[in-house]
Amino acid sequence: MSNQESFASQAQRTHRVAVAAMLSAVAFVLMYVEFPIPALIPSFIKMDVSDLPELLAAFALGPIWGVVVTLLKNVLFSIFHGTSSAYVGELCNFLLGSVFSFTAGLIYHRHKTRRTALLGAIAGAALIALVSVPINYFIVYPAYVVLYKLPMDAIIGMYQAILPTADSLIKCLTIFNVPFTFCKGMVDVLLCFLIYKPLSPLLHK
Repeated sequence: MSNQESFASQAQRTHRVAVAAMLSAVAFVLMYVEFPIPALIPSFIKMDVSDLPELLAAFALGPIWGVVVTLLKNVLFSIFHGTSSAYVGELCNFLLGSVFSFTAGLIYHRHKTRRTALLGAIAGAALIALVSVPINYFIVYPAYVVLYKLPMDAIIGMYQAILPTADSLIKCLTIFNVPFTFCKGMVDVLLCFLIYKPLSPLLHK
């Protein structure tokens, strides 16, 4: 490898690290911007768009970088905000965000077109909607029962206040969390497609 090629390669790596750091900082800030939709889902589950920067990273830099941004976002949030869930919430956010960004980035980078970017993003949103069920069922909600001393019946009751027939946790997750998680992902997809092109000069060198 010539000196010129070596310099170009080093410059590219430096640029990727800088972009990933910038997107991680933006994602960290976006974690503070959240709001409930109580008419559609219990108010303890909130909407946010903090997965948007990791989706941008996955498209611009590669699927691994989407995971890196997801990790750094949660590390920063844990350091500066702390945790109220013994890091269970942050772990869930990391797992779902990683699946979302990695899936979207992997499909897009195999054949870089606008169509594959859209297909990858939709596939990522659909996958996290499905994966959210076992993660919440086996990890998140049992942990909340232990941490907050809140009976599972009380949690289910919050869902039943919206839909009385949701009388089991698996029903609650399937009826409410799956479509909510998918729609949350699709909001990120929509925003990504709106701002990706204007941000392209900054994301690519």
